[in-house]
Amino acid sequence: MHFLPENIDNYVVDHSQQEPTILKELSKETWQKVLNPRMLSGAFQGRVLSMISKLIQPKNILEIGTYTGYSALSLAEGLASEGKIFTLDKNEELETLQNKYFEKSGFRDQIVQYVGNAIEIIPTIDEKFDLVFIDADKSNYINYFHLIIDKMNSGGIILSDNVLWSGKVVEELDPKDKDTKVLLEYNKLLNTDHRIETVLLPIRDGLTISRVK
Repeated sequence: MHFLPENIDNYVVDHSQQEPTILKELSKETWQKVLNPRMLSGAFQGRVLSMISKLIQPKNILEIGTYTGYSALSLAEGLASEGKIFTLDKNEELETLQNKYFEKSGFRDQIVQYVGNAIEIIPTIDEKFDLVFIDADKSNYINYFHLIIDKMNSGGIILSDNVLWSGKVVEELDPKDKDTKVLLEYNKLLNTDHRIETVLLPIRDGLTISRVK
């Protein structure tokens, strides 16, 4: 979803860092072989994730929603030398494709993969995080927040994707639309929880940056 006029959006992309070759290859293979390739972070947002990670230089990253691994590799670019990224996804069918590119990336030893229910897995990870990226099932965003907030280091960053949800957050709510309902509640939570400070950026489908106090 693009909220900027196409010519402005194109200018923004043209004057931003270009994605590495390995991510171009991963993107192409995702579009060729995987269902719902629009779930891919994509080149511009990938560079945003990479830049934020490089600014933080996190020791530990948690990613909720691996998909084919594009965002994981983007975030891994900013990891501290001994850092780790813990990435979770419920779809075991994507593991082979993820691993293909994790092996090629040079970050293989820094990536810890989990397959299964994130609600069950997150409490078992005995780490504190400097950076968390939430990009999974929208109906559980609030649950994910409550699971990770006490695992954040002071000054840590929580990134939440798709928070504008194709503009549905400002349209009349369909009572049957659980995802939009939860996102409306989630966006309010991020803007009112005293433990964090939040800025919502209209990047692609909406990206929220929340800093833990």
